[in-house]
Amino acid sequence: MHIFPLLISSLLSSLFLLFLSYSSSCSSSSSPSSRTLSLSAASHTDPCSGRYLYVYDLPDKFNDGIVHECRTIFPWIDMCPYVANMGLGPHLTKTGSVLSETGWHITNQWVLEVIFHNRMRQYECLTANSSQADAFFVPYYVGLDTGRHMWGHHTSMRERDALLLELFQFLKSRPEWSAKGGRDHFILSGRSTYDLRREDNGVSQWGGRLLMLPEVKNMTVLLIESCPWGNGNEFSVPYPTNFHPSNESQVVAWQDKVSSTKRSWLFSFAGARRPGQAGSIRDQLFDQCLNSSHCKLLDCALAENDCDTPTTTMSLFQSSNFCLQPPGDTPTRRSAFDSMLAGCIPVFFHPESAYTQYKWYLPDNYSEYSVYIPQDEVREGRVRIEEVLLKYSEEEIGDMKEKVVSMIPRLIYKDPSYKLESVRDAFDVAIDGVLRRVKSIIGNQSSF
Repeated sequence: MHIFPLLISSLLSSLFLLFLSYSSSCSSSSSPSSRTLSLSAASHTDPCSGRYLYVYDLPDKFNDGIVHECRTIFPWIDMCPYVANMGLGPHLTKTGSVLSETGWHITNQWVLEVIFHNRMRQYECLTANSSQADAFFVPYYVGLDTGRHMWGHHTSMRERDALLLELFQFLKSRPEWSAKGGRDHFILSGRSTYDLRREDNGVSQWGGRLLMLPEVKNMTVLLIESCPWGNGNEFSVPYPTNFHPSNESQVVAWQDKVSSTKRSWLFSFAGARRPGQAGSIRDQLFDQCLNSSHCKLLDCALAENDCDTPTTTMSLFQSSNFCLQPPGDTPTRRSAFDSMLAGCIPVFFHPESAYTQYKWYLPDNYSEYSVYIPQDEVREGRVRIEEVLLKYSEEEIGDMKEKVVSMIPRLIYKDPSYKLESVRDAFDVAIDGVLRRVKSIIGNQSSF
């Protein structure tokens, strides 16, 4: 997957400015029912009690139909190979000594909606009886739909929003929605919050309107990047990596591999400079890495470095103790999850890159698994990254790496073709989080 550098450089600069403009706006006694009693009594025998999910059977145009039109999702990439294999993308056959022999794909970072929906089809507590459901999933591929109109496609705002608005007209007509006003409903987007906040003012041009609809404010919304100061209904889930195991032994074998790998570099950085991007610290990271004998740099602006090939970046991350993870177009980046998958300790420069985002997934004590260096100190030349990282002893690095490796199962998405009951992945963690939130919301409403 190669992207035209000049086009992307211009688009990324526009995206970063858009993120800056959006950052402030996203900060924009009764007795138990008979059903509650019956569920409580049943909980001893029914393993799905409190965990039943109802999945709306939407017309194909809201999900699989978008996948079938995969060549229209992005103008410069044929996404068809990447939505194949239930969204995992092509099997990676040339893994060399860098990766394990099985479980690896070339997975695009924007296809999580497809992967998540296919994982949902394997969920063990689905119900076709909506009155039995504890939560309701809406399988609309909103990120892929929005992507069809984001990159210079000459479509009117009415055309851009047509599918989204049609969906919510349908939902509002359903008794399942009316019962709780959508408070027990959830939806997932494989894009950032900043791609789904277009104002309906005739001026804003970027992205979709999902998060601006009043109905959505009642729902639980899962995204690869949320707005920490928004409506309180957005929750971040991990970006998809390239590793999708089909059995527990693949997970354990991979953890063993990255735990025992010899690491030659103190720290590394894989990425590209961002010339002209206000506030970026990429240039400073490049310069500090180039001037350090302890750092390995992978310049992803150079086509020959082939950063889109998993073996390239994973080889770098596996050879490093610390991996620099500055903000990209927005505060988060997929590379953070790729590096943790490799057992590399992430170094963050912005709280929104991880700490305010993935609260269902990452430890509250961020010093257990990561290093934080404020980006202002880097930008102003008040800190040398090498000096900060050299202060960590081998024992401290070992403890942090062990913590990172232990987190791997909950940061990956299993192969939807298989059931791995013994491995709880990012999908399982998300469902647990949704069910806890819905229970809390419905329970609080019942107390009034």
